[in-house]
Amino acid sequence: MGWNVFLIQRTGKAIQPVSEASQVVDGAIDKKRDDSVNGTQYIYIVTDSKSATGHGHTRRNALRCAGGMKMRGMRGSISSWGPWLSIVLMITFLLSCGSEDPVSPEPPEPPKPVDQPALKIGLLIDLSEGGSEHGVLMRRGFEMAIAHVNEVGVLGEPVEGLVADTELDAETAVSEAMDLIEDEGVHAIVGAWASSSTLAVVDEVVADAGIPMISPASSSPMLTTAADNDFLFRTTLSDLDQGPVLAKITLELGYGNVGMIYRDDVWGRGIADAFEHAWEGKLIRVAADPEKTTLVEELRESKGVLEDTQALIVLAFQPQQETIVREALDNGFYDVFIFGPTGRSLDLIRSIGPEHLAGMIGTSPGSAQDTPSAIAWEDGYKSAYGSNPPPFPYVKQTYDATVALALATQAAGRLEGAAIRDQLRTIGRPPGELVIAQASSIANGLRVLADGGAVNYEGAAMPLDWDENGDLATGFVAVWQFTPAATIEVIRVEPFDH
Repeated sequence: MGWNVFLIQRTGKAIQPVSEASQVVDGAIDKKRDDSVNGTQYIYIVTDSKSATGHGHTRRNALRCAGGMKMRGMRGSISSWGPWLSIVLMITFLLSCGSEDPVSPEPPEPPKPVDQPALKIGLLIDLSEGGSEHGVLMRRGFEMAIAHVNEVGVLGEPVEGLVADTELDAETAVSEAMDLIEDEGVHAIVGAWASSSTLAVVDEVVADAGIPMISPASSSPMLTTAADNDFLFRTTLSDLDQGPVLAKITLELGYGNVGMIYRDDVWGRGIADAFEHAWEGKLIRVAADPEKTTLVEELRESKGVLEDTQALIVLAFQPQQETIVREALDNGFYDVFIFGPTGRSLDLIRSIGPEHLAGMIGTSPGSAQDTPSAIAWEDGYKSAYGSNPPPFPYVKQTYDATVALALATQAAGRLEGAAIRDQLRTIGRPPGELVIAQASSIANGLRVLADGGAVNYEGAAMPLDWDENGDLATGFVAVWQFTPAATIEVIRVEPFDH
């Protein structure tokens, strides 16, 4: 006996015959068929050749669902209305049948994943002008942090670091910050060095752009109250914490009548005010125009009418502070100098000479001593650069700022400025997995955050416990001095807590 095979197509609820292969041999359809392409299910129906003319019977037990389950119990004649009615009735049955291994339409393909862009962090510092002695080494701290973070990356991608030079100019800083954000697409900024540059960038760029910015060096108290929409943080201290220590050590040296020359900008005025507020002796303070190349008149004014001031407080940038010291020595105004943080300069003592400056002291942002994080960072620096860490502030602080932004981004789970900012205050406080300034520890912290956990980053310089203004609630002020070997050494560290 011959048999007709009808191939029926089922797509959703639509059913239509596709093809007919006549006169196939008995049993040819008995093997399991499972033809399903692009969600379309095919059903094979077999009838005897006579049913094509409306006079035959269905072959008993010859019907199969496409899934392969054999259907039993189909007996008796089909109506003589013709083969197509027979087929329709059988299709109705087949569409309601079950199967040991049913074939359902394939689910729609999931949407292709969108490529996750990499976190981009910009470094905005002075690399060519008066802050370049610090800026070049701050760049090392930044690059070291990027390398440590990229042991595992952030949000599954390596972090990209970009560097821009402010040239110690506020307008240039604003222009470079805009380029970093608009052209380079950075998601966060580390910088700037000078307080005047940081304040300008906050006012004109990041507050409105919603880009988190962490300064590792800008210490002016004006930044505390800047209209920053809570996007500005610092990994360095405020001069409200440093100024009183500078006043304290001056009195400890036995000088109760001093002159002061300070840079006439937001940084110089801020630290001068903080010193004066804590000062208990006599003081003659004189502002210095940052553009002036000779300051003999300012030095003379600082001596006072009686010319009895005992020492000079120097609060200026290079190379102007070098000019102040040299002209003070050459004209016999002073031979004792006490410095603020920018005086912690190898360029200064090498230029003036240790015969004049050895034993002179100053203050600067300090760092934790002999903590696991500080030790790990110093070891990492030696490994990366083959030398001991530099005797300057701000390098560790730059590293800490960069790591903090990476951890906060991973905690946020997305590259969105406000989300990153909102996590900054969480990644440096307990409870949470302790993370120190070490590549393996940072990698572990990023994994913990990726798994939904919490971390407590203990910075290389100091704990990152930010208050409501983005200032550090705790930290350290270093007291340092120049040595006869023309080096710089820290003689003590004073903690602050507020």
